[in-house]
Amino acid sequence: MRLSPVLRMCYEYSNYPKRYIERQMYKGSQRETAGLSGIKIRKKKNWYYGATRPWEEDNQNENAPGVRHPKIFLEPIKEWNVFKGDLVEVLVGKDKGKQGIINYVVKQRNWVFVDGLHCEHKFIKSDIGLRPTMVKSELPLSVTTDIALVDPSDNKVTEVEWRYTEEGKRVRVSTRTGRILPLSAMAEETRDYKTKSTYKEQEKDTRSEDLEKVTFEPKLMSFEQDIMDSEGIIDRRMPAKSWWY
Repeated sequence: MRLSPVLRMCYEYSNYPKRYIERQMYKGSQRETAGLSGIKIRKKKNWYYGATRPWEEDNQNENAPGVRHPKIFLEPIKEWNVFKGDLVEVLVGKDKGKQGIINYVVKQRNWVFVDGLHCEHKFIKSDIGLRPTMVKSELPLSVTTDIALVDPSDNKVTEVEWRYTEEGKRVRVSTRTGRILPLSAMAEETRDYKTKSTYKEQEKDTRSEDLEKVTFEPKLMSFEQDIMDSEGIIDRRMPAKSWWY
């Protein structure tokens, strides 16, 4: 028995441009029609989000032309409180009461995967003729009903809310103990780096100095006044008197 490796990542930290992800989602739903209209692209309205990402082959097969899935009614979470690397406790299933680390998040389905908990076992047959291998993989858990965040100070479940420190930093705070629950380093992992400090800029990357450079400062001036100030022009004209009744 072996644990299937988790090679997935969160949608927000995929390092792929938005236009690339949209192109991958609509690639399988393009249709060419002859005639005066030329090429007509029909986009798939209800994209099915599973345990894989839109640019992966399994997700492309799930959303292939002609494949239909039942409509999923899901209430979106406005303020997400759990992230990759958080310690949570499972509230349902045979692993109820056990605690584990979140290793994967699917916000489009309100899903999280806990490392080593709430798993299923499957036999995978080999094409070479060897004996089948048992694979253990995690099943999704709902954020709203199936898990609860754990306070590391006493290892008990708690509800959290977002507050601001004296320095103005937005942090998660346990409503039961009042302690700050910091985000794990796993929350910032991407396809290109494990931590932001260890990332090396590539040749085609925009340099951080250019991103941090201040190129615009807002002023309480009109467009004409801004141009005159940049060119050193001083307006010495006196406005005419006006009265408002």
